[in-house]
Amino acid sequence: MQSLKAGILAALAAVLGATTAMAQELTVVSFGGSYQEAQSKALFRPAAKALGIRLKEETYTGIADLRLKVKAGAVAWDVVASGSGSAARAGAEGILEKLDYKVIDVSNFLPGTAQDYCVGGDVFSTVLAWNTKTYGDAGPQSWADFWDVKKFPGKRAYRKGVAGALEPALMADGVPPEKVYEVLSAPGGIDRAIKKIRELKPHIAVWWSSGAQHAQLMKDGEVDMVTGWNGRFDVVAKDGAKVAYTFNQALLDYDCYAIAKGAPNKDLAMKFLAEISKPQYQAEFTKYITYGPTDKRAYEIGAIEAGYAKRLPSHPDNAKKQLTIDLDWYIKNEAAAAAAYQNLLTE
Repeated sequence: MQSLKAGILAALAAVLGATTAMAQELTVVSFGGSYQEAQSKALFRPAAKALGIRLKEETYTGIADLRLKVKAGAVAWDVVASGSGSAARAGAEGILEKLDYKVIDVSNFLPGTAQDYCVGGDVFSTVLAWNTKTYGDAGPQSWADFWDVKKFPGKRAYRKGVAGALEPALMADGVPPEKVYEVLSAPGGIDRAIKKIRELKPHIAVWWSSGAQHAQLMKDGEVDMVTGWNGRFDVVAKDGAKVAYTFNQALLDYDCYAIAKGAPNKDLAMKFLAEISKPQYQAEFTKYITYGPTDKRAYEIGAIEAGYAKRLPSHPDNAKKQLTIDLDWYIKNEAAAAAAYQNLLTE
């Protein structure tokens, strides 16, 4: 009788354990569009399958959405995709969980692509893109060209948010890339960049606020020249958009993954981040969108064709032409810079 009882209890425990495992669900939130579609196919769904969990995907506009949920004590998201700068600031203000790098292996990551609160997932570039129907292949090759409305007449589109908006303006104003953050940190530096953007403002037809939007602008031929993210342009180019871009003077940055403060499934989220940070996932992601891996091994395992690798932002030939985003500058100065930038937009 006792052994029968023990057997029944053991069977119940097994069923309950299996039910609990099956019930494990992680909620991941990202930016939508072709970017999240690539994440879902290359990272999210394969990782969920490998871990034996259910996955729920949602979209959001950015960290500001998470901030509201944390303040309201209503966090239902576990993993959030973010830009590196936004994550650095969000971590500093306490709305992200600190990551455990004993669980997540970043030993082979590019320098600077893993921070306390966010682990790098892909490297991208904010580039200068142009409409090849307007300019052919001989489009603008520098930020000075972007500002030159006589040599390159036409409608421009520029970012509505301050991130990545001031640096091109200073380069257009003659500041060497390696001196940009030095100038921006000095008294009057932000104002100098704002003044340069003010010069161009009459020629800016659209102030874009998302990757999907700036890609669509080029696909529809609504503007002749735009700032934006290289991978988004490559996606619409495959779909027939007349667009080309240059890595010259581009801004090298990375997207990353974080865990929301108060996430319902923090430990599981940490394991999920460890899984999607493996090189085979990052290599697979490059097949859907031309963003480079943060784990250097992704270039070494033979999963990325050599010719294609040379099109990726983190490839050495492309990286050397670019200015790397300074996260420390953004942590210290973005609030003031954003206020000044928004004043410009509402003038």
